[in-house]
Amino acid sequence: MAKQAVNEKVVTNLGKRNWMLIWIVGMAGQIAWNIENNWFNTFVYEKIGYVPDVIAWMVGVSAAVTTIVTFLFGTLSDRIGKRKPFVVIGYILWGVATIAFGFTELIYQSLLARGLAIAFTIAALSVITADAIMSAFGSMGNDAGFNAWTTDISNESNRGKLGGALAIMPVLATIVGTIGSGFIIARFDYFGFFIIMGILVMMIGLFSLVFLKDSPTLKPRVEGSFKKQFLSVFNLKYFKENKELALVFIFLASYFIGFNVYFPYMLVFIQYTLEIEVGMSGLILGIGLMIAAIVVIPASILIEKGKSPLICLLAIIINTFGLIVVSISLPSTPYWVLGLGVFLVGAGYIAVLQALTAWMKNLYPEKQRGQFEGLRIVFAVLIPMVIGPIIGTNIIKSFGTNGVQWITETISVEGPLPPQLLFIVGAVVTLFSLIPLYFLNKQFLLNRKISHKTVEIK
Repeated sequence: MAKQAVNEKVVTNLGKRNWMLIWIVGMAGQIAWNIENNWFNTFVYEKIGYVPDVIAWMVGVSAAVTTIVTFLFGTLSDRIGKRKPFVVIGYILWGVATIAFGFTELIYQSLLARGLAIAFTIAALSVITADAIMSAFGSMGNDAGFNAWTTDISNESNRGKLGGALAIMPVLATIVGTIGSGFIIARFDYFGFFIIMGILVMMIGLFSLVFLKDSPTLKPRVEGSFKKQFLSVFNLKYFKENKELALVFIFLASYFIGFNVYFPYMLVFIQYTLEIEVGMSGLILGIGLMIAAIVVIPASILIEKGKSPLICLLAIIINTFGLIVVSISLPSTPYWVLGLGVFLVGAGYIAVLQALTAWMKNLYPEKQRGQFEGLRIVFAVLIPMVIGPIIGTNIIKSFGTNGVQWITETISVEGPLPPQLLFIVGAVVTLFSLIPLYFLNKQFLLNRKISHKTVEIK
């Protein structure tokens, strides 16, 4: 009888076709999310008024809708053993909903022209509802469909690279979304912008119909009624047995609570507090994030070597320094200083997302990948996007300087602008994520120690 250390690793090449789909479908989805996370908010300040409460409600309601829809369609896709229909239908309807969002401006202007006193209330409810509908279709196509599909076609040998690609996409989408969108809005205004972007997302849905194929290893999994299977993901027994995944989710939530304190108001801060016009705002944010995306690329190598906890620690430190730099920016501050802050914030964000994307996918149970995408949304979207913007909005209302937005020549809305303090608070809240990271690192090392024990071979 002999003892031998065993280190089996199955190497799987994702293939050119899958990589093409990952980048095209994934990028289109992230561009659509970028529109919602950034330009919907500046749209509110531009067309509705300086009302941070409306933004907080938009973010919170859309987060709740995203969570519910991802759970529902994630469970359904697991039961029928298919992701493609959800990607195709979800993306097409996502594009339609993006176009429809632009009509909220026309509704508001029409009500104002009639002199209705409830015009603002109806406009606020319209943008919140339209945003929620867009989130529903986006979650169906991107979260329950596309993200589960990327897990199906990958394994531990290539998820470092896959995680890197998926982490960089939101940043590249922000670059495209801020630089390109800023100039499109300057040329065609918001309504034309939403039409152009909506058509783009619809076309990607049709592209998926032709080229995307489900993983051959994906099989239908029906376990009792839909309700029973839907609720099975909430079984705490699984997390008692898989403490590492539970701690990954907790760290994910804590980091993104800090992120959502400031990020929904980042472009609003640049445009309105720092008084930088829309095209230049997009350029500053886009260039800073583009450099960050390039610098962070090598992190995928460390992630595949089991250095995810270290990556997360360094990312939090870098992110914090970036927020401090942004917080000292004034209207008279040189653009390169603000750009440096954006770069550091972006580098930290990309690195955390890159590490956690691969980390989570490696820990998902094989038969419940669609459902666990829904559970990820609880910690990555629902909790952070409800708590973070509440903190951010209260900081803005308590410490922001007032501004006046003229909706028409005779009607104006007065409200607070995001202050520099917002980014200091965001940094402090982000630093609290070091607590769950400490316990996550201990569990990570313990699990790796157990998995690398020698086994007896007869």
